[in-house]
Amino acid sequence: MFIGYIIFGVFALISWMISSNLKSKFERYSRIPIQRGMTGKDVAQKMLRDHGIFDVQVISTNGHLTDHYNPTDKTVNLSENVYGSCSVAAAAIAAHECGHAVQHSYAYAPLTLRSKLVPVVSFASNWVQWILLAGILLIKVFPQLMLFGIVLFAATTIFSFITLPVEINASSRALAWLESAGITNYETHDQAKDALKTAAYTYVVAALGSLATLVYYIMLYLGGSRR
Repeated sequence: MFIGYIIFGVFALISWMISSNLKSKFERYSRIPIQRGMTGKDVAQKMLRDHGIFDVQVISTNGHLTDHYNPTDKTVNLSENVYGSCSVAAAAIAAHECGHAVQHSYAYAPLTLRSKLVPVVSFASNWVQWILLAGILLIKVFPQLMLFGIVLFAATTIFSFITLPVEINASSRALAWLESAGITNYETHDQAKDALKTAAYTYVVAALGSLATLVYYIMLYLGGSRR
């Protein structure tokens, strides 16, 4: 169990450092206006139109950095400080979320696969920790329970890695469009790129942390089931 605490501690520390860095950068880039004076809402609507997407609605949602695209009801949900803000950060976030709408429109394979896994991962996320805990306690008499927990945890790990190309591709689409549409210039484009790159690191750390934890549970299972 000690190794597990070390793994958790290391990735928790890295995640905290990246999250703090991300928050700092977005606060800084939120104070830098874009030349064309467009709000996050304006940027999102224009990107959707430029890609021939007219059935997706751009709406405001509560919270900070709660921005997301919902493929079920086809809405780009922008947090309040992005929706009405005219800044590099707002433009980058709005374009990134619209990147997911573009992926959905073009049936981007990783996004399609990710969407299909959502019900499985939702179930796994709700039960996996309890099943693994029970499996560890009963490893000597009922090892199959922990094996089932490992399978559930593996599903969440796979989901984390499938999320990587989805997020990276959405950022690539966003940055390419921001430049071609003239939303960002030679100064602000690098700032938008830096903000989205830092955001991507959070997904990378989450995926690697999930993989490391999965390996740890497998080692526990192999060691416990052999005794």
